[in-house]
Amino acid sequence: MYPIICPKCRYQRQAADVNLHADICPACGIVYSKWLARQQEPSAAVEELAHDPDYEPSLSLSQQLKAEFTYVPAQVPREAYWARVVTLAAFALWGGYFITAGVDWEKLGGSFMHNINLPFHEFGHVLFMPFGRFMMILGGSLFQVLLPLMLMCVFIFKQRDTFAASIMLWWCGQSFIDLSPYVADAQYRALPLIGGGGEESHDWGNLLTMLQLLPHTQTIAKGFFLVGALILLSALMWGWFILQKQKKNLVNFLDAP
Repeated sequence: MYPIICPKCRYQRQAADVNLHADICPACGIVYSKWLARQQEPSAAVEELAHDPDYEPSLSLSQQLKAEFTYVPAQVPREAYWARVVTLAAFALWGGYFITAGVDWEKLGGSFMHNINLPFHEFGHVLFMPFGRFMMILGGSLFQVLLPLMLMCVFIFKQRDTFAASIMLWWCGQSFIDLSPYVADAQYRALPLIGGGGEESHDWGNLLTMLQLLPHTQTIAKGFFLVGALILLSALMWGWFILQKQKKNLVNFLDAP
């Protein structure tokens, strides 16, 4: 059956068009059946691109992000690959220590990573100072967890090193865990502070008081710890996934570009 409305120009056939062939549009002159058949076939240009080995079809944003987060180079030096395997195993053991420590200031506050996090925590207070007292107080903890995420993005989108990015995500999770004893101390304000500050200098004591959440201190502290543990475990799984992909592209060091 031929269409009553032209699929190209949308002209609707009239009674006066009865003498014209039913398969030809009186307005634009196309042959309906041929025009519709062409619409169902890929154009020559598309066919040519489909057979081009360098052609990459446009991707949605989610597909682009997935490709970036799972990228591995075409050739991976065997030596570098095994060094990464050892590195991931070491971070898995280290992460296990932090997770099994729980919200324990003596174990977390005395760790090497706490000494790494501390300068960035203090810098965060200075960085967010122009945004008011609340943000200045929050800025220490906020920058402590944001810095690893920013470095993760640098490794993904600039360096294209997704394994290093997974280690940065591990650091972000550890930073959440590192903060949990500080949050838990909000009601007691007993932990030693940088510069010998008194109770009035306790970040989370002040923040939870300002937010009227002081009675929920322990729940919030456990929430920080749980979020950190989940991020840390996710980072380890991501790193393992990347290594499994890299394993398929192993070459000897001298053969790598």
